[in-house]
Amino acid sequence: MKSFRRHTESHRTDSIGWLRAAVLGANDGIVSTASLLVGVAAAGASPGTLLVTGVAGLVAGAMSMAAGEYVSVYSQADTEAADLSRERSELEADPVAETRELTAIYVGRGLEPALAQQVATQLMAHDALGAHARDELGISEAFTAKPVQAALASAASFAVGAALPLGIAWLAPAASLMVWVGLTSLLFLALLGAVAARVGGASMAVGAWRVTFWGALAMVITAGVGRLFGAVV
Repeated sequence: MKSFRRHTESHRTDSIGWLRAAVLGANDGIVSTASLLVGVAAAGASPGTLLVTGVAGLVAGAMSMAAGEYVSVYSQADTEAADLSRERSELEADPVAETRELTAIYVGRGLEPALAQQVATQLMAHDALGAHARDELGISEAFTAKPVQAALASAASFAVGAALPLGIAWLAPAASLMVWVGLTSLLFLALLGAVAARVGGASMAVGAWRVTFWGALAMVITAGVGRLFGAVV
C-alpha cells in the first residue's frame, strides 16, 4: 500500500511576512537617512551636525518602523481572529450549511459537484475551521499576521539600512559628502532591490531600478529643500 508523507516543500511565500518587513525597513533606512543627510548637508551643516542628525534619524526611524509595523500587523491579526471566531460559531451552529458553502467554493474553482461535495465533507471532518479559514477567508499559515516578528524585522532592517549612508557620511571627505552619500546610497538601493527581487522570484533588473528611481527622487527633492532653506537662513 502506498504511503503518503507530509508535504514539506518550501515556497517563496513561506517567508513573505518577514521578507516584506525586512525589505521595507532596509529600503526606508537607506532612503530616509541618505535623504536626511543630503538635505542637511545642502543646507550647509557641519560634519558633526550631520552625524548627530544621522544617528538621531536612525534611532527615531527604527523605533517608528517597529511601532508602525507592530500596530499595522496587529490590526490585521485582530481582524483575522475576529473572522475565525465568527466562522467557528457558524460551524457550531450549522455545520451542514457550512459544508454546502465549502462545496460551492470548490465547484466555483472547477471541481465536479459530486467531487466537490466529497472533498468538502472530508476536509470538514479533518479540520473544519482550517478548511474554511484557508478556502473561504483566505487565511493561511504563510500569510498569518505575526506582529512581533514584523516589528523586529522592520526595526533591525531599518537600522542596518540607515547605518550604510551614515557610515559613508562618517568616512567621506566633507567637501564631497553629498556626492559620496548620494551615489553609494543609490548603489545600496540597487543591490537591495535586486536581492529582494531574486528572493521573491521576480526580475532583478526591475527590482533594482524601481527602488533606485524612487530613492534618487527622494534625495533630489530633499537636497533642493535643504539648499532652499539653507539659503534663506
